Amino acid sequence: MNTELIVLALVIVTALGFDFTNGFHDTGNAMATSIATGALKPKVAVALSAVLNLVGAFLSVEVALTVATKVVGFQDKKGLPLPGIDGQTVLIVVFAGLIGAILWNVLTWLLGLPSSSSHALFGGLIGATIAGLGFEKVIWKGVVTSVVIPAVCAPIVAAIVAAAGTWLVYALTSRVAEAAKERGFRYGQIGSASLVSLAHGTGDAQKTMGIITLALVAAHEVDAHGGKPEVPFWVKLSCALAIALGTYIGGWRVIRTLGKGLVEISSPQGMAAESSSAAIILSSSYAGMALSTTHVATGSILGTGIGRKGAEVRWGVAGRMVLAWIITLPAAAVVGAGCFLVASLLPPLPGALAIFAILLAACGAMWLRARKHKVDSNNVNADWDEATDVLDTPETGHSATTHSLEGAAADDDKAPVSAGLRGTEH
Repeated sequence: MNTELIVLALVIVTALGFDFTNGFHDTGNAMATSIATGALKPKVAVALSAVLNLVGAFLSVEVALTVATKVVGFQDKKGLPLPGIDGQTVLIVVFAGLIGAILWNVLTWLLGLPSSSSHALFGGLIGATIAGLGFEKVIWKGVVTSVVIPAVCAPIVAAIVAAAGTWLVYALTSRVAEAAKERGFRYGQIGSASLVSLAHGTGDAQKTMGIITLALVAAHEVDAHGGKPEVPFWVKLSCALAIALGTYIGGWRVIRTLGKGLVEISSPQGMAAESSSAAIILSSSYAGMALSTTHVATGSILGTGIGRKGAEVRWGVAGRMVLAWIITLPAAAVVGAGCFLVASLLPPLPGALAIFAILLAACGAMWLRARKHKVDSNNVNADWDEATDVLDTPETGHSATTHSLEGAAADDDKAPVSAGLRGTEH
């Protein structure tokens, strides 16, 4: 096996790793509110979302090959590497960009912060492209129009739509008994959350399919025959399985933040948030606009707190999310550029192995750190405590989880409508 094939294999494994992190990082976008309100038990919710992500991944590959062409300029409109750009360089650029995206995904998961996997991937590719091919290969107009402007507008529009929907729901059901209202809207949540999961699988799995196919073309393992290269079936299947498996693992830390940290959410609010997210994601896809599912879902959840009179919105948590969104692109870009530079200091194979080792070591360290403050299906719905539940600090250790579980147990007798929502998960 020659050097190029080994590097290609590393790129494919890393791309599937990114797809996996995309799955568990974004599970909360669809299922956090359904879990928080008790519409679905935690493990049932992630299993349903995994199946729908798997199905969604096979529904379309129309934009798979050109997903990165709006922000970096080493591909043509058919998804092929531009003439004059060395295939080995393309492989290392893609490899380094993927590492930047994965490390940002895992870090924000550790901190329980929902952030855009798409933007992390774009950031990693931009940084690696600058380091390997120069500033002129970045399409800065595309960065502004396809990344920055949607990142600003999507959560605002989603919040407005969800706030209006929440106000309307409560106005129309003001005379309905609270228990009946909660029970009815939980059924509606299952349908709306499923729609978001399906849309997520359709859009997000394509990114990884395109990246792997680009790597195969750059390594001359797929012949485009002068036209648009076909995405091999094994690539579609492996990407679909990777994102589905990641979704089933469940990014419980992010699910907890979205379901309990932003707004103390009820079933009518949950259905309003999910319906708002589904409507915006699907309509934007139809119009050819790529919006971040994370930004839309977070804006929708925030909007339900604004739209319900007397609801508590935790603006401190929202502020930390926004800060993470702002630095996603530059942070992933810095890591992507750094990884390319490290790889370029060594021959191709040792360079690729070196940055792959960096990826494994960093991810392993963050996973071990997360074990000290474990969040899983058993405590994902525990009451949120701003003083102790904020993001895995050395001072809190495991006390955040313990404190929150004690609070949940203490409140069980006070809230008969939601008592079963916090203690029935297994």
